This record gives sequence, C-alpha cells and structure tokens, in this order.
Amino acid sequence: MLPVHSTHHRRVPAAAITVARAAFLVVAAAAGAAVTIGLPSSPLPPETTVDRVVVEKSARRLTVFRDGVALESYAVALGQEPVGPKQFEGDGKTPEGTYTIDWRKEDSSYHRALHVSYPNPEDVAAAEAAGRSPGGLIMIHGLPNGFGFLGPLHRAFDWTDGCIAVTNAEIEELWRVVPDGTPIEIRP
Repeated sequence: MLPVHSTHHRRVPAAAITVARAAFLVVAAAAGAAVTIGLPSSPLPPETTVDRVVVEKSARRLTVFRDGVALESYAVALGQEPVGPKQFEGDGKTPEGTYTIDWRKEDSSYHRALHVSYPNPEDVAAAEAAGRSPGGLIMIHGLPNGFGFLGPLHRAFDWTDGCIAVTNAEIEELWRVVPDGTPIEIRP
C-alpha cells in the first residue's frame, strides 16, 4: 500500500518564522542582492485617482481600477498562511472580503501603510463565536524600515502577519492614487 501524503502543511512556530525572516533579510543584505528598485511597470500619471482596489490572493496580485478599467497591477506578498480567510488574531492569514481603505499611516514600521477596514461585523461575530479576537491592523504596506533595498526580492515568500506587502516605490504610488474611502475587495 502506498503512503498517503497529507495536503496540510506543518504549522511553523511564530518564533521560527521571525528567525527565518531575519535570516532572509541578512542573507539578502550580505549577498548585496542586485535587484531592481521595484518600480511599477509604468508609473501612473500624477493626477490619477483610483476608485477600487482588488487583491487576488492566489495570483499574489493587487490591481487598481478607475471606472471599471484596470490601471495598474502590483505583485504582492501576503500573510505567512495565505490560503483561506483570516479568522482570528495571530493566524497569519490575509482577510478575504470587501473592505475599505479607511486611513493611512505615514510613520509606520514599514514604508508607509494604507489601512484596510478589517474586521467587519461578520468577521468580529465569527471570531467571537470561536472565542477569539478577530485581530486588526491589516495594511497594504511597503518594506520594513531600513530594508527598502530588497525591492521585489521580498516577494520570494509570504512573510507578513496578514498584511499585503509591496515595494516601497509601489506603496508610494498607491499612497498617491488611492484615497481614503476607496473600496478594496480581497479575493481568495
């Protein structure tokens, strides 16, 4: 009889993930990683304002729209447990659903951040029914301060705690074109 292989991945302890993140950053820095800056494919004109953001988790892609027309797409890194919707604080998942970009944080630990309005009332109810906190502070953000030189290399693996990460150049563009109040749909 052939052995049965589970499709479940072994859960890695948070401390090991933190060590792995640090090791990755140190190795990339020590190697003098020759990467591009991570600029968007063609910068959006200065007067551009978008009216919708869509994140496709399985494609690791964030796309901005104006009047139903896709203007630009960005490759992203997600939470370290990217499959499935966020259920509670600390699960390492990126939420799924419809939210709003409701505020921004310039002095973030990461290079700028746009806040996603997670949790919504349904997220709160589901987490509370399980006796857990839903968490919060889900952001679209750049790289950790001091590590912007990594550019697109950061996409080598999903490393956030549930946020959506882009390069510093990309968050600068998103910061400029995505106003507070913009709807964001996060798809599986």
